[in-house]
Amino acid sequence: MVESIVEKYGTRNPIKIANEMGIQIIYEPLGMINGYFTTMCRHRQIHINSELDERRMFFTAAHELGHAILHPHENTPFLKSTLLSVNKLEREANLFAVKLMISDDDLEIYNENTIQQLSCIYGLPAELIELRKNGRFRFNK
Repeated sequence: MVESIVEKYGTRNPIKIANEMGIQIIYEPLGMINGYFTTMCRHRQIHINSELDERRMFFTAAHELGHAILHPHENTPFLKSTLLSVNKLEREANLFAVKLMISDDDLEIYNENTIQQLSCIYGLPAELIELRKNGRFRFNK
């Protein structure tokens, strides 16, 4: 699904995709909440915490775009400061986001890099890189 969206809109940028899809993006101070997606009267909005750094904003936009596409009629929980959730809808949105941010070609280029190295390259937690590479989380105990 992600690759067909990238092909349709010609970008991996979740903000550009959201704009093309008619989803309004609102930047506002949200405290400990990274972002959330709402639909009201068929008007879709992605809310992003304006106090996040650029990489975290980008991931949050991709995550919330995942909710907009995968769960358009669900009441989804806020994406709080932790990116790792056991909630099924949140895991699906995380997987959508990391697949949008990291293409198969990128994985091929960085094939020899470790999870930790990819975490540094993309500015994402190692667990999300693991999710992208393997389609599942590996929790450290």
